[in-house]
Amino acid sequence: MDAVTPAGKPGVGKAEEDKSRLEEEREKEGTGGGEQHHLHLSSCHECLQLENSTIESVRFASEENTPELPQDCSGTGQDREHQTLQKGVKRMNLAGKPPNILIYVGSEAAKGRLEQVQAVLRECIGADSYALYQLRHERVLRDPWLENCLLLLIATEEPLPEAIHRHFMAFLAKGGKILGLSSSFTFGGVQIKHKSKLRRAVHELVVSRQESSEVRLSLLLSGSVFEQGLKGDGSRVKVLGRLSSAAEDMVMVHLSHGGCGGEAILCQAHLELDSNSMDVQTEEDFNLLKMSNSKRFEILREILTCLGLSCEKREIPELTPIFLLSADEEIHLAFLKWLEGNVDAEGLRASSKVSLKFVPSRESRAEVTPSLVPVITETGSFSSEHFSLHTYQQHLHTKKLGKILLFTEVTTSTMNLLDGSPDGGGGVWCSLRCPCSVFVCPEVTAKGEFTCRLMFDLPEEMGLIAVAVRQTQGKGRGGNVWLSPMGCALSTLHLSIPLHSNLGQRIPFIQHLVSLAVVEAVRSIPGYEDIELRVKWPNDIYYSDLMKIGGVLVNSTLIETTFHILIGFGFNVNNSNPTICINDLIAKFNREEGTELRALSADCLIARTVTVLERLIELFQEKGPNGVLPQYYKYWVHSGQRVRLRSEDGPLAWIVGIDDFGFLQVHQEGGGVESVHPDGNSFDMLRNLIVPKH
Repeated sequence: MDAVTPAGKPGVGKAEEDKSRLEEEREKEGTGGGEQHHLHLSSCHECLQLENSTIESVRFASEENTPELPQDCSGTGQDREHQTLQKGVKRMNLAGKPPNILIYVGSEAAKGRLEQVQAVLRECIGADSYALYQLRHERVLRDPWLENCLLLLIATEEPLPEAIHRHFMAFLAKGGKILGLSSSFTFGGVQIKHKSKLRRAVHELVVSRQESSEVRLSLLLSGSVFEQGLKGDGSRVKVLGRLSSAAEDMVMVHLSHGGCGGEAILCQAHLELDSNSMDVQTEEDFNLLKMSNSKRFEILREILTCLGLSCEKREIPELTPIFLLSADEEIHLAFLKWLEGNVDAEGLRASSKVSLKFVPSRESRAEVTPSLVPVITETGSFSSEHFSLHTYQQHLHTKKLGKILLFTEVTTSTMNLLDGSPDGGGGVWCSLRCPCSVFVCPEVTAKGEFTCRLMFDLPEEMGLIAVAVRQTQGKGRGGNVWLSPMGCALSTLHLSIPLHSNLGQRIPFIQHLVSLAVVEAVRSIPGYEDIELRVKWPNDIYYSDLMKIGGVLVNSTLIETTFHILIGFGFNVNNSNPTICINDLIAKFNREEGTELRALSADCLIARTVTVLERLIELFQEKGPNGVLPQYYKYWVHSGQRVRLRSEDGPLAWIVGIDDFGFLQVHQEGGGVESVHPDGNSFDMLRNLIVPKH
């Protein structure tokens, strides 16, 4: 049976007595100077009501784990009113530290709950902009947190003691902001109604945006909804989100309180939880939550912005030096020997994109810029919490590819590190019908040749690969920007393909081989064969046929009779937000099958991808397309798929496979089979459309 929990009401206390005492103290103090940090109006009754209620707790509060507060609480009412009316005023402490966001998760041992909330907040706000603290149950009434708290986040379903509820209401009365995430906290004209059938269930919500639009998304529910309660309490209620069911239950509301700008947004959907929550039991729920994940973050950021926080994009990280590493000590020494005759007197290797300056150690004072990056050749000082050379060496089993490694924590683009093609004149673009960018390089001047052959002079057995933890200007197909957050496997690989070979005559197949190599890098591991990682034409890696996990970009330069290929590939390994990653799929598989497969790392999967790719290239060179297509079809998402060509009203067709040049083959209704070129078209998975790529 559904139960209704009435909203708590804050007690009035000895308001007039407190106000009188406060005024007497102010008369004694006069209009003492000092910087003021009051953020409420002196004429606000609720604000005056609590001025002295925390004096004793402030006096005796322990400073351990307590956010700093302004020491001077004096000032005239006129000063405070002026500060309150200033637009955009933020609570802050005298020490200049970031404003505090306090998280209350109740009295139970709720470490996991706290970590969930902290994690989602860090995804939404700048890491250095705000300080996140837990507001412990036993400290709510004791610690002086009200003045220095920018936002109070309440994330507990347990009933709040009356004294704590009053204290939270006093915070609102003083102009405070509260965000309730599936919590028992409510007030004013809103009550909580418990509905057991909604508990831990995934449902679609309709949420109102600030620009008056609506967004639909699926979220895990708490098992409670809001109902309109008593009227006339002075609180103003605005409904922000409802269930999309016939009942249209309220699950997200905005409430204002008092005359000082206090407001709260309360939500009975788990904005802090994604599909990795252990409460998600079915594959359908997992898929619904993952497909709504980016919208979940959009809504949460909008809520936080409404409550006074800044959710602007984080600052671009600083570029870092490159480390020259190798999976083979002998090849490493050979590369250093090769460098001696292929750099200038300053160790510089010039390029039109990014010039590399080879230096012996970290001590070399070389500035890192987008166009000039130092490369540290001494490997003894290398260490990274995000990349293990040992792990890479363990999983790389190639004859040539990926032997010499340029590793950096942050770069503009790994493609730029290896791309030495000239800017403009001196060559022509290849006329091959190819999805890659192919540059045909004729005879050029000595200076032009030096620039063009930046990495192409390298002996073939020294297979070169660039790896980064983050990219600030990642590149996608068709000039798209490729966002590269932490947790991605990001790299650009160099390889050479003879023009008159099987693959040299079918260059479009390269991107298909790379996509297949990424999938096989995971699914060829014993126990991981059924992880739902697949390939999508022409160059994407997908979770099932639902969400993109990674992509491939191929640039090719033809020098005489050799294609020099730069393959940029990136895929999400360990970054669940804002979409999905490979380790999400592994965790999902473990929950469903009762297995304990280990999470995978980027260093391992990059090495495995390069290893598989070399084997696939050898197979293709030996047997042509038929040597790899059976495996490709095993993992691709398009078998028997019905599509529309060019527009939603375009001709109906069925996908039948890939032709000998890597182009998609479709059979039109009432017509024959035709090929669709990937250089001019894109596959819209959501609408089953093959459309021209703009």
